[in-house]
Order: sequence, then C-alpha cells, then structure tokens
Amino acid sequence: MKPDLSYPAILEIIAPYKSNKRTESAAFLAWYLANYYRLDNLEAIDCICDQPGDKGVDGIYVNEGAGTIDIFQSKISQKANSSIGDTQLKEFHGTLAQFQSVESLQNLINSAGDVQVASLIKRLDLLKKIEDYDVRGVFVANLDIDHNGSAYLKTATIKFVGRSEMEETYISDQKEQMHTGEAEFDIFGVTVSDYAVDGETKAAIGPVLASDLVKLGGIADQSLFSANVRASLGNTKVNKDIANSIRNPALHKAFPLFHNGITVLAKSVAHDDKKLTIKDYYVVNGCQSLNALHLNREFISGDLRVLTKFIQVKVDSDLSELITTYSNNQNGVKARDFKSNHPIQTRLQKEFDKFYATDYSYEVKRGEPQAEDTISISNEDAGLLLIAFDLEEPWTTHRKYQIFEDRYAEIFGRPDVTADRIVLLHEIAEVLREKLPELKNQLIGKYVLTTFDMLLAVRRILEQDLVGKEMISTPKKFARSPEMRQRFRKMMESIISALVIDLDVETQDLADDFDYRGKLRDREYVVGLVNALVASYRKDVMRKKTPSIGEAWEEAAK
Repeated sequence: MKPDLSYPAILEIIAPYKSNKRTESAAFLAWYLANYYRLDNLEAIDCICDQPGDKGVDGIYVNEGAGTIDIFQSKISQKANSSIGDTQLKEFHGTLAQFQSVESLQNLINSAGDVQVASLIKRLDLLKKIEDYDVRGVFVANLDIDHNGSAYLKTATIKFVGRSEMEETYISDQKEQMHTGEAEFDIFGVTVSDYAVDGETKAAIGPVLASDLVKLGGIADQSLFSANVRASLGNTKVNKDIANSIRNPALHKAFPLFHNGITVLAKSVAHDDKKLTIKDYYVVNGCQSLNALHLNREFISGDLRVLTKFIQVKVDSDLSELITTYSNNQNGVKARDFKSNHPIQTRLQKEFDKFYATDYSYEVKRGEPQAEDTISISNEDAGLLLIAFDLEEPWTTHRKYQIFEDRYAEIFGRPDVTADRIVLLHEIAEVLREKLPELKNQLIGKYVLTTFDMLLAVRRILEQDLVGKEMISTPKKFARSPEMRQRFRKMMESIISALVIDLDVETQDLADDFDYRGKLRDREYVVGLVNALVASYRKDVMRKKTPSIGEAWEEAAK
C-alpha cells in the first residue's frame, strides 16, 4: 500500500517522529531516513537537525561503506497542486557550498554557534572526512519537481526525491499479522478466569478443548503465527515430546499440568458459562504446540485440553509488542528470533517477495515456510555476508551472535542493505563454495570462514575496476533479472577460478601443523592474505593472463 503523502494525511504517517520541539519537515525527514535509508529509528533521529537556525541543513548522513556524505533538506507542502521549482533548489545549492572544503566547513561551525548543525558536524567528525568523502545534496519533498527544477538538476550535484518516487519505491515495514474472523471455544463445565487491566485490555484464561484450537484459521499456512518470534521448528526433541503426549490418550487429562500453554491476542474476547468467542486474532506463543496438535489432530480426544490465555488488546500497541516479547523470553529463544518482526527484516522480506518471488525467499524466523522452488536465504546468512563484504570484517563471522545483538543496526540498518545486495552477495558466496573445495589444501578449502575471507578478496578485486565498482554500488542492475544474474555468475566463476589458483599457491606449502582455524579468524593474517591475492590478480590483469572485471563482464555476455 502506497503512503499518502498529501497534507494533512502525511501528518499521520510521520506522527511517530513528531514532537512539540521538532518541525513537521524534520519529522518527515526522519520518517524518510527510516523507511528509505533503512536506518533504525534512533539513528534516523540522530541524523536530523530538528531546530531552527541550522544554516539550511535539515540532516546529515555519513555512509562509511560507500564513502559518501549526504546533506539533506526536506519540505512539506500543504498545497496539493504545487510543485518544487528551481528557486528552492538554488538556495539549497548555496547551503551545500558550506561543505566544499575543510575551511568552509570550519566557517560554518564557527558561525553556527550553539545550533544543532554544529554539534552534528562535530559528532560525525566531518572535518576529517570532508576531503575524502563524496558530498551530495538530497532534497526530499512531498511534492514533485517541475520542469524548471528538473532543468536545474542537470547542472547541480543534488538528488531530488519527490512524492512520485517515494510512492513508487515504498516498501512497508508492517506485517499483516492478524487472522481476520471469529473463533468459538466450548467451555461448558470448566472454569475460566478473568483478569482486567483496564476498560480495553483484559484476559480470559482457561483450559480449552484442543479440538477447538486446531480449528483456528491460519495454522496450515502459518499465517496465524506471523507475530510470533519463531515459526514451527519442525521435528525437534521438544516437538517430538509434544507429539508423543498428544498420541498417548492416557496423558490427555493431565496435559494442562505439564504444558506451558498458548497465548492468543485478539481484538475482542468475550465469554459466558458455555462459550468463549474471539474475533480477529493471532498467536504470539504456542506455535510449536499448535502445529503439533494440528499435525496429530486425529489423536485428539475430548479429554485433551490446553491452558490458553486469550488477551484482548490493541493490535499495534506497545503492550501487544511487550506481551509478544516477554511471553517468548525463555530458553530456546535466540536473539535472531526477537528480530524476526523488526521493521528492517519485514521490509527486506517484502522486497524479496516483490522482486524475487519466483527465485529467492528471505527467511526471517526459524521454521518459516518458504515458497516452493525458491532459494531460501536466511537473515542470519545475509548478516554474515554483509559483515564480510560491506563491513569488511570476515574474520569476525564466527561470532554469529553479533548479527542480532550489538551490531544489528550497523549490519542491517543502512540504505545499502537491500534484497538486491543480499542476492548478489549470495551469488558470489555460492560460486566461492563451489570453487574453494578445488584447493589442494582441503582443510582450508572446505573451512567455512574461508568463504567469508575470500568474499573480502572479491570485493577488493571489484574495487579495481569501474564495472566492479558499479556492481558494488548498484547491485539492482546486476541482480534483478535472471539473465543479468546468470551473466554475473558466469563472470564470477571466471574471476573466482583465477582467485582460487592464487590462493592455492599461497596455501599449498603450509606446514601440517598450520593453525588454519586460528589464522583465518586473525585480522592481520587475513588482511595480508587478501592483499597478496589482490596484488597477484592485478599483475595477472596487467600481463593479460587474466581478464579484468570489465573484460570478464563482456566475455560473460557471449
């Protein structure tokens, strides 16, 4: 669904970012950074100047990986039929002149005094970066540009992002998590306990028939569990134990005594002495149990009841999120599980669905069902690829916990992280996994970290060539269509084959007691190895023994 950026509808969209001390335009920019640059909310807010007198600067974002500094100006117009001409763009161009050099930037800091732009420039350490990074202006508006503005942009280093572009490229970060409909439970003869928090939030807790639970809509296609931090984990020991207890009629009467229960959130919960009714509902805890019950429903008897907590709560409220998190805060739940419903992951998954539905699927939670005949890429694998290639730290990829804990925002919360980028990195990694076992030193060739270390070498090689740089900066061009992907993979096979030969030379004479496991996670060793491989590749290109990236790309088209 496209966002309505007209005024005053836009005020509802940017409401989470508004405050009495922040202008509407600043809130709009924060919303833009969160939804299009993929920053988390905290970082998006940290990028903006939300006070008046900030020298025409509304925000600054430094992309360390790309070596760019984006200077923002944002405008919200209340006039539906208006447009952005060249006047405001020329004024913005004057603002950008303050970022042309260390001297002009220092003058800006000196003249700004205590306004936020000065402290933001200092915090981002722009004085040390301004000469080495590319600076560009980004003008964001809820209007489109007119012909005068378009003509001016041809001569200015300004990117204009207007209403039409935002509507066209918007990817929602919201899950369609509620199963719409009504469900009834026979509670005749059992006690249901009521607990009220306030007039709108309440709970009904009691042992309900398993035969009623398995009738809930959305179990078969797993849509009932979209808000759960995990999907079905399959045939695990815990799930086997649940299944065995369901298949044993002697245990049915005692089932509520040893089972933790199920938590259901709904828009409405009501009951009398005979019937409990819920409307518009979803399950936040109990996915494994409900799946086990559904798969073994033929064994369910009238004695099998499950202690179930039905909670009436506003779906998008902070309390519903708190219930989801705390009800899953138990052994066996990983940091990755708690990020499965994070807006960044939801948006990436929707991007995969939009652009790669027939070829790839993006798994954000363990046990999540994937479309048939697609290649599944988990967000954990994506995180490892991004650490190795984007953050250029392959020696740390053995510490998987960092992906969804302290480095989550650094890894995923960047405008560069798109479905296109993940697909392209996956393709490179697959070629590496195919070619590396050809090494004479099989211990290194088949070691998992070798793939990630060589991913850094591939990046360094791509950086040697204009076409390679474009592959890094614009993965969409090389990943979207199956034809271009096939050509990219063919090119990579050529480049990586040569890289593996050089790696073979570097590793075949190592001593038998060489600590490859320690060395391949040692920064100094990996950097030295990568540098040696890249230097060898460059020599081969100069001697015409191996093709450059551009030449290999052209050859792959044949």
